[in-house]
Amino acid sequence: MYEYICGTIAELAPAYAVIDASGVGYYINISLQTYSAVEHCDKAKLYVHFTVREDMQTLYGFATKIERELFRRLISVSGVGGNTARMILSTYTTEELQNIIATENAALLKNVKGLGLKTAQKIIVELSGKMLELGATDGASNIRAAASSAVYDEALAALTMLGFQKSASEKALQTILREEPSLPVEQAVRMALKKL
Repeated sequence: MYEYICGTIAELAPAYAVIDASGVGYYINISLQTYSAVEHCDKAKLYVHFTVREDMQTLYGFATKIERELFRRLISVSGVGGNTARMILSTYTTEELQNIIATENAALLKNVKGLGLKTAQKIIVELSGKMLELGATDGASNIRAAASSAVYDEALAALTMLGFQKSASEKALQTILREEPSLPVEQAVRMALKKL
């Protein structure tokens, strides 16, 4: 029904945005990924997905069309609702999620809060063949992803050598690098140590 909503950001939080489009305020549920993309902007254009249930109408908004397409594919899997899909997209970037599904890494996918191993496996089984259709993302985010990936690998190795649990270190680093992808290794390690 709606393709996108464009306007001034009236309110912004990690889980939602209120977009003022010509005097009408739209309450839109967003992922952390979208929050990071618009947090320093005065105006935003969010590609939306509109869901209607018996008791509720909900707008979900995304900074990119590819994130919205991933969201739609996730909610097409039975047992995965809008909030679970949003949680998955808040935990992993679109590139990371595509990679997890393409490599069939259910163990990594089940790290998402509230997602069990069976549902993670179901997502992978149902979506593994559909990831290639999505195509490549823009070059800038690929360069950013490659840079933060190298920092992530080095920082994870450092934390593991310091004796921290790998899964806890991974989670802390993912959160830190999602918020600040250009951090140097030392700073990423320091910030992770505060979270662990």
